[in-house]
Amino acid sequence: MRMKCLGSVTLALVLIASSAWAQAYNPDPAPGEQGSRNIKVVGHLPLNVAAPFNTSDIEIEQELSRPYVYVDHANEAGVANPRIGFDIISIKDPSKPKVIYEWQIENAELHRGAGSLGPTIIKTKGRYYFFNGFQFRQGGPDADLGAIVWDVTGLPDTSKIKEVARVRVTEFPGGFHETFPYKHSTGLALVIAQTSSPAAYLYDVDRVVAGDPNPVVGKAVNPTPPTALCAEGGRYSRAEWHDFYAGYDPATKQDKLYAAGVSGAFVYDITDLANPKVIASVTGVAGACAFHTFTPTPDGRYAMGQPLYTYQYAPARVFDLKPALDGTVRTISRPIGAWTPSWRGSVHNFEVRWPYVFVAGQSDALQVVNLMDPTNPYTVGYYVTRPGPYLHGIGIAGFDVERAGGRSNSMYEGAWGVDVRNADGLIVISDFDSGFWAFKMDGFDGWNGHQWGMPNVSSAQDWDNGPDGAPKPQKVS
Repeated sequence: MRMKCLGSVTLALVLIASSAWAQAYNPDPAPGEQGSRNIKVVGHLPLNVAAPFNTSDIEIEQELSRPYVYVDHANEAGVANPRIGFDIISIKDPSKPKVIYEWQIENAELHRGAGSLGPTIIKTKGRYYFFNGFQFRQGGPDADLGAIVWDVTGLPDTSKIKEVARVRVTEFPGGFHETFPYKHSTGLALVIAQTSSPAAYLYDVDRVVAGDPNPVVGKAVNPTPPTALCAEGGRYSRAEWHDFYAGYDPATKQDKLYAAGVSGAFVYDITDLANPKVIASVTGVAGACAFHTFTPTPDGRYAMGQPLYTYQYAPARVFDLKPALDGTVRTISRPIGAWTPSWRGSVHNFEVRWPYVFVAGQSDALQVVNLMDPTNPYTVGYYVTRPGPYLHGIGIAGFDVERAGGRSNSMYEGAWGVDVRNADGLIVISDFDSGFWAFKMDGFDGWNGHQWGMPNVSSAQDWDNGPDGAPKPQKVS
């Protein structure tokens, strides 16, 4: 059930209580002290019984009638027969999560590279599709494979799961590290994919599943000139992207893409899919020559970003995008706020449900941040999903033994992905080491932006009705 609209007094009490309940964060807790009092473990399911260090990103379906979570598995370091694929987990009873379907890529041991990383769920024309990104490098099979698409409409009957397409990018081998689903104001169901090039590809999912040879309806190109790649010892050879977020802005009637990558973070107007245009940029930020994550508030005014690579001791920065969107400055180069749960850490992925930011914090696990005052974000809840030594992950260079040299003291372990189900406020985490987790936070029983005086815009898409505030597409008779 969705959270009922709160009066100003009640709302203030919820915010104050959230702060009061979150005692001081301890990244290396004693048994029984892994979380703040306001965070409750609903369910936990280890997924790394065969080998550690291989659970990657996570996606939860938003409809309560479809209680399914999709968890990817990366190409873990030093394992002779790695698990590269995904699990579908049923959370019909969230306290008893169970894997109902497993998939493994053919000849997994021959593949090189990161593996299965970008899970995305799309609903279009009454059917549900799992669009899963893969990232393989040359020297093994499928170097040009970007994604595989399955029809999962028939769940919970797993015998009805059917592979319907394989998306390949032969012109740029290397696959998709990140995918993001978006219901465009035109009514198109899109997936935005990172490629091994300066361009993000915008896929029309209906064209993909129909076997159309030209499913790309737009490309957002990183505007960084080749002479300004913030190389840092030759780390970057081209202006690639990393993470994405897309949302509709009812105030300006624009579909906006928020793209993080080499040399900065950029906001695009993708209303005209064939002609994406940069309308704001965040560049020249000290300690962040590239961005891993760039996630805005529902109104698009503020955004939280994290440097790429997510190096140790790097705080998350908060940026006010308004001066750039208004055209009063050419680019934003200074944050207005910053946050970190621990000086030793570096967080990974964000989900914004105003005023909260739900964070997958790697060694710092699940964190919940209050962003009501963007100049002073603060922790309101946490739970440590991977107790133990602060650093013991795999090497930063990659996800297989040839590049990483096995395990090492790096940031790449712990909580990788996070997602939130808006209907009831269920929080899910994929932990690189310990598998799947489900949580609830006291006082957070669902989310709708209108209850906070914001557009009802988040990573969760309204596939049936389109973006909040967007004009309804005209049906062609």
